[in-house]
Amino acid sequence: MRAGADSPAARLRLFIEDGGCSGLQYGMSFDEPKSDDASFESEGVAIVVDPKSLGHLDGTTVDFDDGLHGKGFEIKNPNAHTTCGCGKSFN
Repeated sequence: MRAGADSPAARLRLFIEDGGCSGLQYGMSFDEPKSDDASFESEGVAIVVDPKSLGHLDGTTVDFDDGLHGKGFEIKNPNAHTTCGCGKSFN
């Protein structure tokens, strides 16, 4: 069972799953850490990544654009060979 954002143990989980128009897609949720997760902290945000996703996300940066033309989270992944126009799917 996934923890809600109001759970004291909840962390931001970044993950990769099958899907999207390019084959793989990014996902984010709030979840409690698992024993085999990699844990990070960035600008006060606790982040966890499962081992399967970690190889796809190595070197990735996640920014949040909330400006006038902001579109939310922007994921810049140096491991992506191709990406789709929406920026949420890659191969």
